[in-house]
Amino acid sequence: MASSSKKSIDPNSYFANTYARSAPAFVKGKGVQLVDESGKQYLDFGSGVAVTALGHTHPALVKVLKEQGAKLLHVSNHYFAVPQIELAKLLIKHSFGDKVFLCNSGTEAIEACIKFARKRASAISANKYHVLSFVDGFHGRTYGALSATAQKKFHEGFGPMLEGFHYAPWNDVAAAKAILDAHEFAAIIIEPIQGESGINAATPEMIAFLRQYATEKQIALVFDEIQCGMARTGTLWAYEQYGVAPDLMALAKPLGGGLPLGAVVCKEEFVKTLAPGDHGTTFGGNPLACALGVEVLKLIAAKSFLASVRQNGAYLKKQLQGLAKSTGRIKAVLGTGLMVGVRMNDDMTPIVARCKAEGLLVLKAGNNTIRFLPPLTVTKKEIDKAVAVFAKALTA
Repeated sequence: MASSSKKSIDPNSYFANTYARSAPAFVKGKGVQLVDESGKQYLDFGSGVAVTALGHTHPALVKVLKEQGAKLLHVSNHYFAVPQIELAKLLIKHSFGDKVFLCNSGTEAIEACIKFARKRASAISANKYHVLSFVDGFHGRTYGALSATAQKKFHEGFGPMLEGFHYAPWNDVAAAKAILDAHEFAAIIIEPIQGESGINAATPEMIAFLRQYATEKQIALVFDEIQCGMARTGTLWAYEQYGVAPDLMALAKPLGGGLPLGAVVCKEEFVKTLAPGDHGTTFGGNPLACALGVEVLKLIAAKSFLASVRQNGAYLKKQLQGLAKSTGRIKAVLGTGLMVGVRMNDDMTPIVARCKAEGLLVLKAGNNTIRFLPPLTVTKKEIDKAVAVFAKALTA
């Protein structure tokens, strides 16, 4: 009797071509480790693009999943759910904010910021609708967020972008002022540390100028902390490192502990013009995601936790800077806390592929930069293992 074999099918054949994914698929994880369907183990130094901040299957989150999952999975936003209220209280307690809007993702949080800013501005002037963002920024893929993303490669084939969006060069105060002076602006949107374009930090001078100008001209200053917030840089919020607070702050990625959850934290002045029906979401503030968010925020807001992020982040940078000296292939090591970028002298693509083959997951970013975004719970021993694999990939 002839033996039969099942033909292997590329999983990409089932999906729209929006990601460059490669098999095998992952089946489980614990802490910084992921395991694929063949049983191979990987060090996850991408954290699902900064989502799994507490690592995979953190015991406290698994407990919350079981307990809240047995109580309530969804309730309409015509009503309250207890986890929503608990999360909103914590976000306000630990930030500059007075009010919170809950949604499902980072791009939705940015869309809400744009709408909130324009609604408030419309009460001041009919022409006060313009939005400024910055070259190399990334704010999402829906049309408002995409229009605020000043990278042509994301716009190609999807034009025209929305009216009223303007782009200033990164960290150029004079250029930003010239654009701002030319129109009536509703909002300025900025990532304090750009993630997708290669871990580029805003200068203190730039942030100070934007804060002063926005206050004087009644413009909403929006910080996109979707990737750099939630303890990633060693303080709970990146804005704390600049000594100023925004008017609205967009959050997502790690907030839901691995489930979709986004938020806008707002000063009351910037949402008091809103009325019921002006904005909304069916799934935003999902009770299960919010219960996870409460647990995540409680854990990462602890002073000892934040101190460990700073210590381990400094250690990771030091180890990578050592490789920069010994290999000559690294142009710069950038970032703060556990948001670290390695800018390469040569093409990063084969290096990222070699890392995966050797069991290390890192992320590509713009400007030829490799991102290291490990779980915030990573240990020095795990950092040493990851750097050893990266060194092997560099010298292969």
